Amino acid sequence: MKKIIKYMLVVVMAGSFLNSCDTADLNLTENPNILTTGDVNLLLNTMQLGYRNNVSTFNGLGGALTRIDFMGGRDYFNNYSGATMNGVWSTTYSNIFANLQEMERINSESDINYNFHVGLGKVMQAHSLIILVDLIGNAAYSEALDPIQFPAPNLDEGASIYTVALGLLTEAEGLLSSGPATQGATDFYYDGDTTKWVKVINTIRLKVHKQTSNVSAFNAVIAGNKFISSTEDDLEFKYGTNQLQPDTRHPSYATDYTPSGANNYKSNWIMETMLEKNDPRIRYYFYRQVDGTPGSLDINGDPVEPNEETLACSLVVPPQHYIDGGYTYCSVDNGYWGRSHGNDEGTPPDGFTRTAFGVYPAGGRFDDNSFGGVGLGLGGAGAGIEPMLLASWVDFWRAEMASSDALRGTFMEAGMTKSIAKVQTFGSLDSTADTSFAPSTTEVADYISGIVAEYNAATGDDKENVYAEQYWIALYGGAGESFNYYRKTGFPTTLLPNWEPSPGAFPRSFLLPQNEVITNPNLSQRTTLTTQVFWDTNPASPAFPVAN
Repeated sequence: MKKIIKYMLVVVMAGSFLNSCDTADLNLTENPNILTTGDVNLLLNTMQLGYRNNVSTFNGLGGALTRIDFMGGRDYFNNYSGATMNGVWSTTYSNIFANLQEMERINSESDINYNFHVGLGKVMQAHSLIILVDLIGNAAYSEALDPIQFPAPNLDEGASIYTVALGLLTEAEGLLSSGPATQGATDFYYDGDTTKWVKVINTIRLKVHKQTSNVSAFNAVIAGNKFISSTEDDLEFKYGTNQLQPDTRHPSYATDYTPSGANNYKSNWIMETMLEKNDPRIRYYFYRQVDGTPGSLDINGDPVEPNEETLACSLVVPPQHYIDGGYTYCSVDNGYWGRSHGNDEGTPPDGFTRTAFGVYPAGGRFDDNSFGGVGLGLGGAGAGIEPMLLASWVDFWRAEMASSDALRGTFMEAGMTKSIAKVQTFGSLDSTADTSFAPSTTEVADYISGIVAEYNAATGDDKENVYAEQYWIALYGGAGESFNYYRKTGFPTTLLPNWEPSPGAFPRSFLLPQNEVITNPNLSQRTTLTTQVFWDTNPASPAFPVAN
């Protein structure tokens, strides 16, 4: 991973998917939609960065919709235009599909065995196709990248794409199981360890079987015991600390730790949920710049005066649907300065008062009650991660597929334990923090046992909410799967509603990528966000999910 900078400046040419008119950008951190020719290692490098970007987009969209992250804008349809999916679509086809096609050609014509490259490429292709289905319900495969025979490719149905993805994973496993040589390739994730990539393959299989409720297939993969079950095997993209040429820092750090202060709002729902539960991860996830938010209580329990300039909503009477539900409309206690779902107020002078990203996963500051603000190089200097597939998530998947409430509680406990332990290791990134504020072993154990006891004592929706809230807290920083879980189950029902009483139906999928719709006469743009993915068999919007 530390070699990323070496590969950022490469000779590239613009790639396109069929009639796409996307252009190349040499900054691969921002735009990986390029096709590199002539060097199989550079082809793989661009694919790995593009794959990271696809997962990051999935995580960002999912997190915003499910209140793990903040979503601004009161109307869902206006928030998510046809441009929303342009990047993932272009990356999948112009980068991953096209580069894999070229690598397979080189491998077939060369005396050198490039099975490592092709195997990794098929893993990334399979996962990217699954992401497309999860986001828009369809993808192109059978007619993709054959512009002579199919100048205007049709889309394949989501269920068939899931089947294709499983087939690609089988092909990848066949290529990687023998441990082929890397042939000089730089593996940004596992440093060439193909046994870990086989675990990724099986973990993606678990994701597919979990999403389609295929219990027998899910349990068969578990029985094989070759999946991500240990934090040491987590699939994650590690960022660096370089600020310029190129900027290798975590993107959330780069936007929050600036000379002008933080630039991202955090979700009031997750901060308040973690605060009320005394979650030991809260000081790692969020860094407070002040000890109190206008209109709420400070860390001493004293009221903070409303402030129209920095937090206009602190002087506003909440709308009736917030009053009726007893929801937090504007501000959270103890200095957790964020925004509630759909808040579309402008940007006030609050760069040095709003809560910033913490040390996990963005590589920011650990919250030690210093309230010292943000700035270049502070905390972990941006050396965070993009969580992509974590062992803690797999435990929650096993809980979801468990045959009894007791077993489900056991797996939930395992997932919480792994999540908290992993998050706490990031505290060492902030060498100047006062570590006395880090939760003790006893405090962590008490928290976990308390949640488990709450789960065991609860029934019905209350039990589902306890589980779902813990799953989503563990997903923080990589929250794409929360969108899937929410559409599949409708839990948790404890979410803050949109600021707008009538924000439109909750998105069940996104619009088709507008760039492809414009150039492909076989595609017509959707007019709503209510098209349901094939595995989403719940009632149509707006009746479902109930929290919306």
